Amino acid sequence: MDIHQHFIFHKPYGTISQFVNPHKRKKKLLGEFFNFPDKTMAIGRLDVNSEGLLLLTTNGKVSEEIRSKKVEKEYYVQVDGCITQKDINILKSGVIIGFKGKKYTTKPCKSSLIPVPNFKNRTQKIREDRHGPTSWMSITLKEGKFRQVRKMTAAVGFPTLRLIRIRVGAILLENLKLGEVKEVPGFF
Repeated sequence: MDIHQHFIFHKPYGTISQFVNPHKRKKKLLGEFFNFPDKTMAIGRLDVNSEGLLLLTTNGKVSEEIRSKKVEKEYYVQVDGCITQKDINILKSGVIIGFKGKKYTTKPCKSSLIPVPNFKNRTQKIREDRHGPTSWMSITLKEGKFRQVRKMTAAVGFPTLRLIRIRVGAILLENLKLGEVKEVPGFF
């Protein structure tokens, strides 16, 4: 019987959620943060510009279960402009986004306005304050199409400036420091 290992990682902005750099970009890879065992895989991905909780495992079955549409993923999102409750309600009911060259209506989700969360400033400045106000919201999904949260906020007129995943199922980012990896006994 194989013994599997599971990890949580606070992915920094500008890191590729892979162990191999397919495009030879000058970005950090997962293996630069920790000496992961062979056959470790990221469960789902966060794009290069996204931050936060990334789960890794050596167990493909666990990866498949977490990526299923049964497990919630929660994101804190900073958007350009002052998003209103009316816009939040539109997001909650589903919006039309592009996916693989076709129109797709997102499933209903949870969403709410939130106060500015207590995260360190990103390593790359987002933009100058003189360019107008920003606001923060929480979005919780069970699906995860390519760049879905960014497409959803843009669909209601508020481009995403910063995206931080804070929860996958019952697993929380909590006080894990930026770039820190922690081995955990399992995810369920």
